[in-house]
Amino acid sequence: MPDRDTSGNQITQDLTISTVSEADIIEERLGDEKPLGLWGDTWRRLKRNRLAVVGMCIIIVFIAVGSAEEIASLAGGYLAPYDPNEVNYALSPQGLGSPPSWSHPFGTDYLGRDVFSRVLVATRVSMLVGVIAVAIALIIGLTLGPISGYYGGWVDSVIMRTADVFFAFPFILFVLLLLTVLPPGFGSVFIAIGILGWASYARLNRGSVLSVKAMEFVEAARAQGASDLRIIFRHVLPNTMAPVYVAIAMGIGGAIATEAALAFLGLGIQPPDASWGKMISDNLTYLAAGSWWMLTFPSFFLVVTVFGFISFGNGLRDATDPKLKE
Repeated sequence: MPDRDTSGNQITQDLTISTVSEADIIEERLGDEKPLGLWGDTWRRLKRNRLAVVGMCIIIVFIAVGSAEEIASLAGGYLAPYDPNEVNYALSPQGLGSPPSWSHPFGTDYLGRDVFSRVLVATRVSMLVGVIAVAIALIIGLTLGPISGYYGGWVDSVIMRTADVFFAFPFILFVLLLLTVLPPGFGSVFIAIGILGWASYARLNRGSVLSVKAMEFVEAARAQGASDLRIIFRHVLPNTMAPVYVAIAMGIGGAIATEAALAFLGLGIQPPDASWGKMISDNLTYLAAGSWWMLTFPSFFLVVTVFGFISFGNGLRDATDPKLKE
């Protein structure tokens, strides 16, 4: 009997030690996997979307090139290997440009200007238009949208009916109309695009504010005597920005495409400065003569850039959508 008790106690102790050891291992493994925050979880799902990652890489490359070109222009020079506006008729036999070569990898245009240099300079123009136009739209939209959703009533009606007026007109026609009023120049392009783009951000943010303003932390801030403006821009707005980030990525791509369309129509940036849309417009007639490089490279860069922003925006939307969470 004593031997049997001793054996039973030993088995019990072994089971206890085994159970404790397994519990320690499980606890250690769980301890290593720290819970992810909102953006950590978003990044985890975003990087699984290969198309979105490709778009993000494209955005990083083009922003880096545009920023470097902007810094070089502020210093009075160019990142490009040649002066993009330098005319050299010797490099354009019969006025049809020259095909790609080692010295001119993208060839030259009908005036003998280096196409690669002009494409690089046009990258700076497109990035500036996209970023500044969206920034203007955000400042207006993220000021009026939260105010509209927070106060409601007649304030909401006035702001949203004004937004409806902007939605009622075709965007590109509205931009053309505004450009006829503004003084000609590059700055007028992103001002026109930015002023006419605020309604989308305002309406998008207003919908989020309507669901957030009744939450407990907003009531707590109001009970502590915080002013309405402090509650709106300190407590409500930061918690409604997730869908806005998606709209920003899509909006920059749309602004770049709009600028190219305006340049194609002869508005916006003026010769001899380079713009992808302007280069496409100027070189379109030379395609039939066999000078394909003058049209191909600016078109390719425009398509790739817009694709990058839109694919990244789509991926970010899927990554932040709670309905798609695992």
